[in-house]
Amino acid sequence: MLAVYAKSQSADDPLSGLEVGERPDPTPREGWTTVTLRTAGLNHHDVWSLKGVGLPADRLPMVLGCDGAGVDEDGNEVIVHAVVPSDGWQGDETLDPRRTLLSELHDGTLAEKVAVPRHNLVPKPEGLSWEHAACLSTAWLTAYRMLFTNAGLTPGATVLVQGAGGGVSTALVQLGAAAGYRMWVTSRDESKGQRALEIGADRAFANGERLPERVDAVMETVGAATWSHSVNSLNPGGTIVISGATSGDAPAKAELTKIFFKQLRVVGSTMGTRLELERLARFVVQRGIEPVVDSVLPLADARTGFERMAGGDVFGKVVFTVS
Repeated sequence: MLAVYAKSQSADDPLSGLEVGERPDPTPREGWTTVTLRTAGLNHHDVWSLKGVGLPADRLPMVLGCDGAGVDEDGNEVIVHAVVPSDGWQGDETLDPRRTLLSELHDGTLAEKVAVPRHNLVPKPEGLSWEHAACLSTAWLTAYRMLFTNAGLTPGATVLVQGAGGGVSTALVQLGAAAGYRMWVTSRDESKGQRALEIGADRAFANGERLPERVDAVMETVGAATWSHSVNSLNPGGTIVISGATSGDAPAKAELTKIFFKQLRVVGSTMGTRLELERLARFVVQRGIEPVVDSVLPLADARTGFERMAGGDVFGKVVFTVS
């Protein structure tokens, strides 16, 4: 089968280890099934894997990809949930300390076929396009859990999204606006801030800019570069939900005094459950949300999508058509 996989890793030149070529068809283990993919999505996770982060070299070659939608062995249209719990785990799979994502221990979705646990299949709602279905499993699911499970918000709240343009950021804006939140964004790129306004944000600010008023929650994926601004932007009792640290995880100031004095909450958030993915897909269809797609490319041209993502030239999701 045609697949996009990591054959080697380099922190300085990650795309040097990217290969688009033939790999063996998956052989499902007991309790697993095979999905023939129609579309698949690209995430920063895939670039990090090529850098050697989260993917040990002794597991190479590894088919990349966490997002995917296709048809299962019974002919059902499904979305793939990428969080794979350890054998015997019960409950919220994101809390399993031995959980993995597809493409970390088991081959991922950037391929014509993928093997997954049967429990990891979510029905694709009628009316959801294949391109939009491929957006949901990682970035959109992460945003859904941040906003609706971990932020503790009610409609009308003001939410600041640090950074604009990436898959999680655009999902946060679109989901939050649909849920009745007032969504603000920051960006070092004025054009991306403007595009965030076009998809539902109420205000856009430059990185580090003083806000006209404090917010109820901050969605933090940038990390060290924006941490102090996130803390300083919150109302007393407000919440920072953090799901990533692309600029590093060691800010110059931890801001501990402000955190305890203002009684702020700092909540970690990682991916989401299968049930949350099912609810997300239903919410997207019910509210008529169209996830922002940066570009749609055939799987054979996957390197182009990786180059765009590695260069930071992406607004929304990069989607690959498979079959």
